[in-house]
Amino acid sequence: MVKTMEIIHPYACGIDIGSKNFYVDAGEETIKVFPTFTADCNALRNYLKSLGITTVAMESTGVYWVILYSVLEEAGIDVYLVNGRDVKNVPGRKSDIKDCQWLRQLHSYGLLRKSFIPGSEIRKVRSYLRLRQDHIRASATQVNLMQKALIQMNLRLAEVINDVSGTSGLRIITAILNGERDPHVLTNLCVSRILKTKKEQVIKSLEGYYSEEHLFSLKHAYNTWEYYNTLIKECDSEIEKQLTMMTKDKDEIDIRSKRKPIRYHKPEIKDLHQPLLKLSEGRDPIGIAGITDYSFLQIVSEVGTDMSPWPSEKHFTSWLKLAPLSSSSGKMKKRVSMKRHNNAGLIFRNLAQGILSSKHIALGSFGRTIRARRGSSVAIKAIARKIACYYYRVMTKGEDFVEKGLLAYEEHLKDKKRRYLEKMALQLNLQLVPG
Repeated sequence: MVKTMEIIHPYACGIDIGSKNFYVDAGEETIKVFPTFTADCNALRNYLKSLGITTVAMESTGVYWVILYSVLEEAGIDVYLVNGRDVKNVPGRKSDIKDCQWLRQLHSYGLLRKSFIPGSEIRKVRSYLRLRQDHIRASATQVNLMQKALIQMNLRLAEVINDVSGTSGLRIITAILNGERDPHVLTNLCVSRILKTKKEQVIKSLEGYYSEEHLFSLKHAYNTWEYYNTLIKECDSEIEKQLTMMTKDKDEIDIRSKRKPIRYHKPEIKDLHQPLLKLSEGRDPIGIAGITDYSFLQIVSEVGTDMSPWPSEKHFTSWLKLAPLSSSSGKMKKRVSMKRHNNAGLIFRNLAQGILSSKHIALGSFGRTIRARRGSSVAIKAIARKIACYYYRVMTKGEDFVEKGLLAYEEHLKDKKRRYLEKMALQLNLQLVPG
């Protein structure tokens, strides 16, 4: 007896998202078409409410879905934003009208998975942080242009000091733009640490060949860099306002763990850890290697503080695109190689890159062991997955994670090797003799 599929969502709707029109199949004989203007989004919402539609499925097409998602969400309609790969149509049936019909049909039988979308308040923080990251990347471009202008005048400052956008570099660039040309005077603007170790090198690097066109380029790059840094500070202000609003009714959290210093791109937000701990109800992942208050903020902006959408840490790492991808059929099993990234997963990968070179963290030793066999990319992914697992455990169980350190990890490896040797000796009828 053939079992028929059961309707799971009887009042379902499928919407094909386009740049100019929304194609809507709400179960009527004709397909409705709504333009993408705000008034038409409201009209689409009213149309669905009049038909008693309770749930809607639509593809995540670019950013065109964002406004309609918000409108329908505010109306109390359960919106399924689905991955385009999950709703591939059968060959030869590709059109906007048939896409929305196919979406509705799949959704009515409960065959579609809902993409994770954080709450509206978290989405605001995410928007500010992503915009902030764009400004940081743009400001880095201007630093490269400043270095280029200096090299074109044979001012080899970048080869002597680590960062021309640091305190010493900015003092020297400002003085050059104000008309100072004496290498000794410019060198004395450096911080004491550089003067003690590299003074003569800095003097030689500042004996350049000045030209009007390259000074003009240096000026524009410096002014643009300052402008982007002003925009970054404005983003910090908006993030702080949003965090304050989200935590205004929550109690203060006692700080038990020492906060780690933020080395790069530190947000100008006073006591950043307090609103984060309030949002997470005191669950603090700061003990995990590589995680600072800034990276904690980035992760929260992407995944929120409620981990219930992921039943286990395996589901969480799979969603982050950090789990191995395999394909199997019958006795055949093969690895599938494809580019798989999302913004949340990239945060963990960036944390893993810094840990890989660390000589005092257990995860660094773990990653270097894998790198020796499989290469850097696999090692970074493996470290990122471990960090994500630790983060999931802290945020779900409320347990403080304590880094055991390199020595403890090496002792664990030695014990594992010793037990393996004892097992092999027993199989070969040999006896291990201490050296």
